[in-house]
Amino acid sequence: MAEVINKIKAIILNIGKYLVRGLYIIGSYVIPVNDKIILFESSNGRNFTGNPKSIYEEILNQGLDEEFKCVWVFTNTNTEINGNAIKVKKSFLKFLYYTLRSGAWVFDSRHLYYLRKNKKTKYIQTWHGTPLKKLALDMDYIDMSGNQDISLYHDDFKKNTALWEYLISQNSYSSEIFKRAFDFKGEMLEIGYPRNDILINKNNPEDIDEIKTSLNIPKDKRIILYAPTWRDNEYHEKGEYKFATEMDFDKMYKELKDDYILIVKFHYLVKENIDWSKYNDFVIECDANWDIQELYLISDMMITDYSSVMFDYSILKRPMLFFTYDLENYKNNLRDFYFDMVEEVPGPICETNEEMIDFIKNYTEENYKIEFGEKYRKWNEKFNPFDDGNASKKIIELIRSKK
Repeated sequence: MAEVINKIKAIILNIGKYLVRGLYIIGSYVIPVNDKIILFESSNGRNFTGNPKSIYEEILNQGLDEEFKCVWVFTNTNTEINGNAIKVKKSFLKFLYYTLRSGAWVFDSRHLYYLRKNKKTKYIQTWHGTPLKKLALDMDYIDMSGNQDISLYHDDFKKNTALWEYLISQNSYSSEIFKRAFDFKGEMLEIGYPRNDILINKNNPEDIDEIKTSLNIPKDKRIILYAPTWRDNEYHEKGEYKFATEMDFDKMYKELKDDYILIVKFHYLVKENIDWSKYNDFVIECDANWDIQELYLISDMMITDYSSVMFDYSILKRPMLFFTYDLENYKNNLRDFYFDMVEEVPGPICETNEEMIDFIKNYTEENYKIEFGEKYRKWNEKFNPFDDGNASKKIIELIRSKK
């Protein structure tokens, strides 16, 4: 009997979905666009961070929230945000209404496949990083949450990007890749990333101290930020990935706890519950809504692997090291790279915990500059030529323009 009831519920639910989709399609022809409404979404609605957040906060800074109605999309509408923006739950009716009503969309990832955009709505795709790993149409193979159909993945990507009108780029290198990998036909905005404005404007002792205070970060030790990416084939379920690492936290704790704090920042696609209590005076796990740009500012050093955090963090010209214990497997079986990271990254490639700990314990600014200073100069020349602290303002000008 229970099985029959569940089947009936499933049928009713599917009918409901089709009815809503039908009403949504009809609404796309009759609901007028209001160019004073802006729809924001970050990390597929998972949190309040990144480029969309920075653009929104600049709207608040300029007092333009009186001129614009700002709407934020979340999977959890209890997410805390600044200002008085409306919060809507992703995929629900109010969300669908605002996709049709808004004069601008500001998203940093692909949108839901069934969304419809009015031709009068400006779609500003901020994206979420300069690529090291091959993207979209440049990928020759895929193993993402069990999906291995690369043709379908390519087709879905092209349908999505066909709606993008504007795409932000951090550098000319990214622009060329984005045009090809996304089959992007719109206008490329080579202005740097809005989320990095803070790295230009608040890189000073007073603001850094204030951030540490607000996040309750100890001020008597040096800070290491550990920000790895996810692994396509290590997941709990579709869209939720495991925390993939071979970092020996016991060894890190033993060797570094007297002088360092380690902040662990998961990628937004990673979902993991780890008991860090035995490292409670050493490891700090981030809240999902902590802004990684603020963590860059308070960190003295960063450990990453293949994440695009390397491009943003390098704006600060602080030391980076790359814990790439699975480099060959990652490159050959998961994601190929656009360039030889071993040759280009401005920091040591560490394949073992011992190498990583040795570098940290023996680090000096002078030795780092001797070994990696020229690499760092070339890196910033190539990847950070446009970040000037004004990207958010430029996007607001675009939204307000009649263009």
